[in-house]
Amino acid sequence: MNNNKKVIEVSGLTKRFGNFTAVDKINFDVYEGEIFGFLGANGAGKTTAMKMLTGLLSPTSGMALVAGFDVYKQSEQIKMNIGYMSQKFSLYEDLTVAENIQFYAGIYGLTDKQIKEKTDFLLHKLGLEDSRNELIKSLPLGWKQKLSFSVAIIHDPSIVFLDEPTGGVDPITRRQFWGLIYEAAENKRTIFVTTHYMDEAEYCDRISIMVDGRIEALDSPSKLKEQFNSKSMNEVFIQLARKNQNQFV
Repeated sequence: MNNNKKVIEVSGLTKRFGNFTAVDKINFDVYEGEIFGFLGANGAGKTTAMKMLTGLLSPTSGMALVAGFDVYKQSEQIKMNIGYMSQKFSLYEDLTVAENIQFYAGIYGLTDKQIKEKTDFLLHKLGLEDSRNELIKSLPLGWKQKLSFSVAIIHDPSIVFLDEPTGGVDPITRRQFWGLIYEAAENKRTIFVTTHYMDEAEYCDRISIMVDGRIEALDSPSKLKEQFNSKSMNEVFIQLARKNQNQFV
């Protein structure tokens, strides 16, 4: 992880829907090559925050730069310079494996030559050469997950946003997927990942934990466990949740 180059800068970022504040003046930076975990319970505001950072939702106030682009004025540039993998993945079930790769490569503006090279490379890397003409819906969930991640970075973006990427898959496949994440980070690609699995939080370089639209904790897993006198990130998360509940008792 390179601690010098900021690739995401967030200051006072806020999103309100009428009288409801979904994201409340959050502040953080993310660095090149970092695996940054973005955690929070359902309704904590993390999905709204991610939508603002990926150019899908305009903030109410505050500042954010992603890959050097302003979230207010340059959302289209952000979309073309990041990778994004949604919780439900992003593959077309009625297209073949090769057609999905070619489709996403085309969306991101790769040339015909690059599309052919990327298709052959990914099929070989993922061990899907014999499945290139199979429909996506016939693939096991784990293979869909790996392919979805691969097409999310097919245009070599500097930042990848992963929204609950390992939901619903078995532990072995989850570990294999994290192998892909580590490989991407070693190539100076920044990973911004949300997850509900607290053991996966341990794999991140740093973690932020959102509660009711605010970032209540932000540091490395080891330092957070030390700060909260906890043995695991799950215990840290529980302490923050209880603290939040006690505010309303």
